[in-house]
Amino acid sequence: MNNSNKVLNTQEIEKKVVIFTAPSGAGKTTLVRYLLEQIDSLAFSVSATTREKRFYEVDKEDYYFLSEQVFKDKIEVGDFLEWEEVYKGCLYGTLKSEVERIWSLGKHVIFDVDVKGAKNIKNYYQDKALAIFVKPPSVQTLVSRLQARKTETLESLNTRIERAKTELTYENDFDTIVLNDDLDEAKKAAIALVSRFLNIKVPV
Repeated sequence: MNNSNKVLNTQEIEKKVVIFTAPSGAGKTTLVRYLLEQIDSLAFSVSATTREKRFYEVDKEDYYFLSEQVFKDKIEVGDFLEWEEVYKGCLYGTLKSEVERIWSLGKHVIFDVDVKGAKNIKNYYQDKALAIFVKPPSVQTLVSRLQARKTETLESLNTRIERAKTELTYENDFDTIVLNDDLDEAKKAAIALVSRFLNIKVPV
């Protein structure tokens, strides 16, 4: 990757967080990856989970993969900024140490989280946080995207679809919405919002 097009910010920065949230299949992860490629002062917050690691995933890069017992022990001692049992026996959360690790590098934090986690993080950081909801063009588009992944059993797929429909009702709970109908337009909208929030300029 040619880093010459990335946004560089070598001055001391105010610690901020950028939160991308959406139902599964809306495209938030694609937008987060794009922003990480374009903005050098952003670093990705790796979530913790108890779910099984998929064959293409890397521990401590895609997620911190923890046993259910270790995860619950960390809840007990207050290690999580936010956490949730997204599905039965499947826990997700954000470790406070992960945010501090990124801030210690002189970077802003970008999150890719579910809607409840996003609300908790926004409430915690208030004005230091920009929360963006990524909206798919329609429920049917969302369902089609989830089906195309082919990473779920029929039961888990149906559960994820029903959850996604519920999560769509949260769109007005966040600072702003990015419609992901045309990906290029969604990328432009996302980078404009984030660069304005971080007070940086994006090379033309």
